[in-house]
Amino acid sequence: MTQPPNQPPQGGFGAPQDQPPQGGGFGPAPQTPPAQGGFGAAPQTPPAQGSPAQTPPAQGGFGAPQPPAGPPQQPQPGYGYPQQPQQPGPYGAAPGPYGPPQQPVPYGTPQPGYGHPQQPPYPGMPGATPGGPAPGPQGSKKKTALMVGGAVAALLVIGGTVVAVTGGDDEGGGKKKPVAQQSDDPKNSPTSSPTTSGGGGEDPENLNKGRQPGEAKVLWYKPAPDAPASGADAPGMWITGDTAVKAAYKQVFAFHAGDGGTAWGPVAFPQKICAVTPQKSADDKIVVAYLNGGGDRAKCNQLEQLDLRTGEKGWTAEVADGGLFDSALSVELTVSGKTLMVGRSQSGTAYDLGTGKKLYDKKKYGAACFPAAFAGGTNRLIQVASCGAGTGKEHEEIQELDPATGKVRWTQTVKKGWEVTRTYSVDPLVVYLTNRDKKAWNISTFTKDGKFRSEVKVDEKFAPRCGWAVLERELQGCQGVVADANMLYLPTDSTVSANQIVAISLADGKEKWRVESPADEPMAPVKIEGGKLIAYVQPSYDTGGQVVSVPVTGSSHKTTRLLQNPQGAADVEDTFYDGVVDWTGGRFFISSGRLSGDDDSKEKLMMAFGN
Repeated sequence: MTQPPNQPPQGGFGAPQDQPPQGGGFGPAPQTPPAQGGFGAAPQTPPAQGSPAQTPPAQGGFGAPQPPAGPPQQPQPGYGYPQQPQQPGPYGAAPGPYGPPQQPVPYGTPQPGYGHPQQPPYPGMPGATPGGPAPGPQGSKKKTALMVGGAVAALLVIGGTVVAVTGGDDEGGGKKKPVAQQSDDPKNSPTSSPTTSGGGGEDPENLNKGRQPGEAKVLWYKPAPDAPASGADAPGMWITGDTAVKAAYKQVFAFHAGDGGTAWGPVAFPQKICAVTPQKSADDKIVVAYLNGGGDRAKCNQLEQLDLRTGEKGWTAEVADGGLFDSALSVELTVSGKTLMVGRSQSGTAYDLGTGKKLYDKKKYGAACFPAAFAGGTNRLIQVASCGAGTGKEHEEIQELDPATGKVRWTQTVKKGWEVTRTYSVDPLVVYLTNRDKKAWNISTFTKDGKFRSEVKVDEKFAPRCGWAVLERELQGCQGVVADANMLYLPTDSTVSANQIVAISLADGKEKWRVESPADEPMAPVKIEGGKLIAYVQPSYDTGGQVVSVPVTGSSHKTTRLLQNPQGAADVEDTFYDGVVDWTGGRFFISSGRLSGDDDSKEKLMMAFGN
């Protein structure tokens, strides 16, 4: 990690650029799509709708016309790639002195793995396969990708049969044999009433066959719904009470978390779902954005509120364009308390999440500063702005906004050349920054009032999974990284073998402890629950995945197994594209975030495991 000097430079936080480089780190995001496979590999098909907002960002800041996509760039040092010597970081007002510069650390052959901030092939990019996977090495056994959220699945009608699996016990203590149900059975029909509770169905793949003592059950699973050959998004996953809700293509499905029966819906939308709120409100509401048409130039500007408890639709709104280079072709939805922020590439519009009433706009301010991205959580709303395009004083600013009014609570200036790429956490605020020109990286933490707190000073390759950005960047797109009030928990990089989770103090940026995966497979943080870190261990070819817990306090930090998924389901468990995982109520859920549209692959949308 870069280490700041004792004195801040002039013109904003950050070390002077002429200081010697420092070693270690994991670098900026690769700019080309990684090969298929790998722990956390995102699907190689591009987002469902093409738009100029998905082309590589123009140099010189926001506000300038976007150039057409150029030839694929060479991979840059990043998560899992060989590291270049680090440059001085973007913040320099660090409290207290740091140690001497560290030497560069050599690493081995680059591997695609869990944590690469991934970019899809841009529409029209040379070498991109229209509507299909990007070119690259094939055959890696890993496809699973992890995201933290709620969980559920969708139904697929195959040959007139809707397939679902329940995992109840029979009177002898064994596994019940579920019963196959036809698509015209009201219990499982996609058009059944919201109050109908569908049952399960026969397990055609017998995923629980040969289940060993101590192994959990596949409670149920859902095949993916029909999707275009070019693929479709399946964003978001939410659990409220005992209902699991999942969006996929043009529908939102709801299932009973215990047996997979239909809770309500599905709720259909006129066009493709193009964005959702990753978090739900305190009263279990979400907002879904869908396209206003079916063409290539359709805008992601139609909003509709949805009640997760009942499936009832609420208010609707149409997002207006923000300007010449700031249309609503793509948007990002952020929830902060009772506020919904709809982010475009150069502005944002806030709505009351409960009523749909427009609250305020965030537009250009100061010296050509354009809001570029937002991140939300609890009652915090973070804005990153790109400033000074074309003035020679280009830089970025981090601001915290009052979610209800948009008033700026504090502003933190970032040194020229650095970009705020991700937020690893909003409360506490932990940001990941990159310097493209210097191929440098930085993880910085901040106090509640926006003062620089610490930098991560650990010479390690880390691997949280960061999906592609819908706009030029997506602050809240990283999973497999967790923070509490005192610590940041990051997985070390590994694609096919055991890795570690490192606990890093937010007070000084130093490692406090680490724990190794209990299996010869990578693991990644999921959440903090009951004073313990919950982590997911990826399955292997002959062993199901695991859910483990690790005490975050005290002197012992050993893993305790909470759930061992069955070996018979390992192959299926290991095939979810751009996946979403959650551990809640003693059950583990995993689902896809992107559908391939390949009818021959028997693609699954979601699985649930439990004892």
